[in-house]
Amino acid sequence: MPVALALICLCVLSLLPAQLLCAQPGDARLELTIIDRGTRKPTPGRVHLKNSAGRPVLCEALPSWRDHFVCPGHVQMALPSGDYSYEIERGPEYLRAAGAFTISAGTNLTMVVTLERLADLAAEGWWSGDLHVHRPIKDIELLMQADDLHIAPVMTWWNKQNLWAKQPLPAKPLVHFDRNRFYHLMAGEDEREGGALLFFDLPEPLAIAGSSREYPSPMKFVAEARLHPGVWIDVEKPFWWDVPIWLACGQVDSIGLANNHMCRDQMFESEAWGKPRDVRRLPSPRGNGFWSQEIYYHLLNCGLRIPPSAGSASGVLPNPVGYDRVYVHAGKELNYEKWWEGLRSGRSFVSNGPLLRCRANGELPGHVFKASKSKEFSLKITALSSRDPLSSIEIIKDGRIERTIPFATWKETGALGSLQFRESGWFLIRVMADNLKTFRFASTAPYYVEIGTSARHVSKGSAQFFLEWVRERAQRVKLDDPVQRLEVLQYHQMAEKFWQDLVDRANAE
Repeated sequence: MPVALALICLCVLSLLPAQLLCAQPGDARLELTIIDRGTRKPTPGRVHLKNSAGRPVLCEALPSWRDHFVCPGHVQMALPSGDYSYEIERGPEYLRAAGAFTISAGTNLTMVVTLERLADLAAEGWWSGDLHVHRPIKDIELLMQADDLHIAPVMTWWNKQNLWAKQPLPAKPLVHFDRNRFYHLMAGEDEREGGALLFFDLPEPLAIAGSSREYPSPMKFVAEARLHPGVWIDVEKPFWWDVPIWLACGQVDSIGLANNHMCRDQMFESEAWGKPRDVRRLPSPRGNGFWSQEIYYHLLNCGLRIPPSAGSASGVLPNPVGYDRVYVHAGKELNYEKWWEGLRSGRSFVSNGPLLRCRANGELPGHVFKASKSKEFSLKITALSSRDPLSSIEIIKDGRIERTIPFATWKETGALGSLQFRESGWFLIRVMADNLKTFRFASTAPYYVEIGTSARHVSKGSAQFFLEWVRERAQRVKLDDPVQRLEVLQYHQMAEKFWQDLVDRANAE
């Protein structure tokens, strides 16, 4: 939409906090105010400012990362004279403001940019979280406000890095601010040869600092973490090599469906050191995103009920905080424990753009439907908002696209139709944005269907998929010490037994 540019009136200036001056060399000065159209007050926001060469211009006095900085609603900054373009955002619930300006030597340019809400999900009981944040603690509150994020565990220990190695642990690791925003200071990551696991709500870091790429097994730290009640363990991406081992152990609480290979302006198109996809079948740039989805559908087909999560890895990868996020339905008033309870129950959807709110027979995602015989579902999108154009809505049933509804058809009729199950299974609703340079999507968590005595749908093909994977992974273990090798391989052997047993008792193809 068009961007409002106007002089700042005196009444607005009286509402602003102390001015922030960016200490940058320059011969002109920009004064920028970001206004929320609904409240008519200054609001925090994220600023992507570029010069005429297309290079990012950052503000040293404010939290910045790669191509953007955040500000509390008002900033003054010195700039070299020249032509500039900008984009200003505040998470996916606001429309993007974009424009350009020219600033000349010796001049002061005053600019007001107005942001308009696209949706207010908190008012609907949906609250956003980003489970992978690597930004400085001192910046977290403004970062969360600038992208309208409500839950953020902050990575303060990670492999050989430990913020608490030379300072006392925080007396209160959970910080509650701005009425309904929470961040936790004791999140950590074990990222090695088998991939990355994220740990939340521990009282202190795990002692992973001396670990090698393969030894000890990540399962050692999973077991140690589970000694603490309330710990949450997240598989950071579905394609990491050790995923079949982690799934088989039964200790995984969530898995990163909207993960940090999906970035605001690009895709990381390979699987890094994870299990590679067939690039002929799943070509770049979006093939990696579809590979994550396929693996997640395979685990659901094996009867494993693990909710999807989301994490941006801002501070390591180019994303802003909250780009990949998970929305949890936790009611009109948010508290930290209730949010995690909702995520565990799958009352959620993941997104890096579209805002997808759905019901099936009136129920939220995560619901388990039980019936003695076949069951039919009435599917309804209660609201769907997106800054990006959308072409279609997909109903995924037991890992396959059951139906594709053109977005224009849905917008005209508001209908998704019905869905029938004669056997146990699962389904979810997914929408893809028309953005060919990155994987921009939203997906509900699964709904589960139990028909008759066959309580869980277990696909032989999906179980075989993980069985072959775990065997391939075991062959990749490179440890010269025979004792260490034996210790690590015991977890691979246990996982192989788990997946072989699942293949043997599968009740669906």
